[in-house]
Amino acid sequence: MEKYEIEKLRDLPVEGVARQLGLEVNARHKALCPFHDDHHASLAFDTRRNSCRCFACMDRSLGSIDLVMKIMHVDFIVATRWLADRFGIPLRGLRGGSCSYRGQGRGYRSDDPRHAGDSCPKPESQRAPSFDASRYARFFEHPWLSGEARRFLFEERRLDERVVRWCRISSWQDREGTHWLQTPYFDIEGKLIGVQNRNLDYHRPPTDSPDSRDSRDSRDSRDSPKDSRDSTEGAKDAGEKPRFRFPRGARCGIYNLPVVRRLGAGDELYITEGCSDCWAMLSSGRKAVAIPSATLLSREDAETLRSLAREKSVAFHMFPDRDAPGEQLFMQLRDVLPGLVRHQLPAGCKDFGEAYSRRAMSNDCNIQNHHGRI
Repeated sequence: MEKYEIEKLRDLPVEGVARQLGLEVNARHKALCPFHDDHHASLAFDTRRNSCRCFACMDRSLGSIDLVMKIMHVDFIVATRWLADRFGIPLRGLRGGSCSYRGQGRGYRSDDPRHAGDSCPKPESQRAPSFDASRYARFFEHPWLSGEARRFLFEERRLDERVVRWCRISSWQDREGTHWLQTPYFDIEGKLIGVQNRNLDYHRPPTDSPDSRDSRDSRDSRDSPKDSRDSTEGAKDAGEKPRFRFPRGARCGIYNLPVVRRLGAGDELYITEGCSDCWAMLSSGRKAVAIPSATLLSREDAETLRSLAREKSVAFHMFPDRDAPGEQLFMQLRDVLPGLVRHQLPAGCKDFGEAYSRRAMSNDCNIQNHHGRI
């Protein structure tokens, strides 16, 4: 691995990396620390230095690679591969022999005893596998929604059922009873390239609902991708469930790319932040795609958007989230798409999903519900 490649990974916004790992970073650049029993958002992010630190339990700051290593309990090599895969950064690969790069006090040293046996690249047969689409495709041929999933999608988010069917959203329950929403990512041609698992019980008190008691009868947990060792990245142990999980090798970049096949010259395409806002935008009758994170716009995704603007003369629109990361994403996108049209969210709404769920859009933003225009 080249030194400039490692520096490129170090330069990834640490807040964006934290969100990919399932942490919720607030507008004050803080999150609940995952390394101790935290109730006061003690993990502070320094956007200028691109680092984070919990002054309650850490003796030093962590960069992007360090944070992945500490949360996932993996070595430097695995952490860099995970970051490169998740953020779409191509690497030239690791050459044989000793690893020559030595960090300046923050990163990996080939002579560090903590990484003994891991300083050289592993054989191809021992490396992390690429995404196995065939393992997951069957779950989206006939999507199944648990009671928890239906409550989240239709009662909380108030989404159009046709949108949920179009997006092939499914659900499952693991052996510990945790409910997961399963969102597939397809490329433009409709090929499955990634899966996002969302923890529907995250930060929710346990309930004795009929669904939690009986869901194993309606769909046995053995018929789901339950094995976290094979199907997920980032779980710290069996007792700690992150907000999001992704199968190894999943490419979750721009969401809802199949909509591109339905675009005509000069059509409007809305860009949202995250799947939930995209579902809301689709339910409001607009064609939409989503960027996975406010602090993440990969070079590959940027080029895809430029190609759409160039080849199909697509008119891009956006309702930026009402926070600093949302504004940052809009500014990044406007650099890529100079003609990007900005729209203002209604007062009191932090994102489009909330505005749509409140039925505020049709009154405050003149967006009416034209179903079927996916």
